[in-house]
Amino acid sequence: MFDPLKLKPLIDRFEAIERKLAAGGDAGAFVRLSKEHAELEPVARAARAYTAALRERDDLEALLDDAASGGELQEMAREELVALRQRLEQLEDELKLMLLPRDEDDERSAIIEVRAGTGGDEAALFAGDLVRMYLRYAEIRGWKVEVMTAHDGEVGGYREFIATISGASVFQRLKFESGVHRVQRVPRTEASGRIHTSAATVAVLPVVEEVDIRIEEKDLRIDVFRSSGPGGQSVNTTDSAVRITHLPTGIVVSQQDEKSQHKNRAKALKVLRARLYERERRRRADERASERRGQIGTGDRSERIRTYNFPQGRVTDHRIGLTLHKLDQILEGTALDELSDALISDDQARRLAEAEAAA
Repeated sequence: MFDPLKLKPLIDRFEAIERKLAAGGDAGAFVRLSKEHAELEPVARAARAYTAALRERDDLEALLDDAASGGELQEMAREELVALRQRLEQLEDELKLMLLPRDEDDERSAIIEVRAGTGGDEAALFAGDLVRMYLRYAEIRGWKVEVMTAHDGEVGGYREFIATISGASVFQRLKFESGVHRVQRVPRTEASGRIHTSAATVAVLPVVEEVDIRIEEKDLRIDVFRSSGPGGQSVNTTDSAVRITHLPTGIVVSQQDEKSQHKNRAKALKVLRARLYERERRRRADERASERRGQIGTGDRSERIRTYNFPQGRVTDHRIGLTLHKLDQILEGTALDELSDALISDDQARRLAEAEAAA
């Protein structure tokens, strides 16, 4: 049971913001307060409903204890109390979830990296299927996609694909896609009809700005070279491609899709910043001793977060043991929310259990 006194400061802060917004003021403060108001509103309303229900419960219990009350009145109070206690449990569960510390990066846009893993040409084709799924999902949710790198496979699909996806809550919806995705199907090139297993890796990184993570020029080695197409075919006649090495960590980022060296450098720095930020995210998580899922693994068939089985038309997420017989809809992006919602709920339940154990 929540202590209503602990909810009072939250309600008081929400009401104070409402008064300030009604009074007006400078534009900067209005924008900041409006954002805080929008964040607090759902939990403040739930807290108000919860405290009101507690007062109503106390009134009903007092009525039951009052010997002067008539039997019929007490019976009505007893019936109302049963329903009210159920509502209190529901409101308490909702408040627990709302008051969980939020991932500060959930509202950010994201960089998604898809690479072919074990399986040769079939792995590249599967990587292409995953790219199409994410692009279609982004379209459905109204997100904007900027392709940063796209290296085609020999027979189709992608050996590597990197894109920035911008919009509301992109990182929250996609962060659990990080890991090894495994496919079981008969490849187009397989004459005997045997089912093969291939893999592709996905990494989802929050987009960060310079103010979020600082990169010192002295820590960078920047090499420029002539970009090339498939098979070494020359694309540009100038040294426009850029490779940036972050010396303290050894992280290397290459970018050659743009004809401008300046644009390639800016894109490479954007990816480097995201990778460094994710590295710091994981370090902080380790320090808190909270278990986090690995990012992308090695791409080996044995490592996987999810399996796409074409013969049976099913997709299984191994982290939560969920199987959906909706392979086509998931690959079209239309049913990806079912997986995302389940993973978010599982993460909330795990964090809630950790919070209650620590209390």
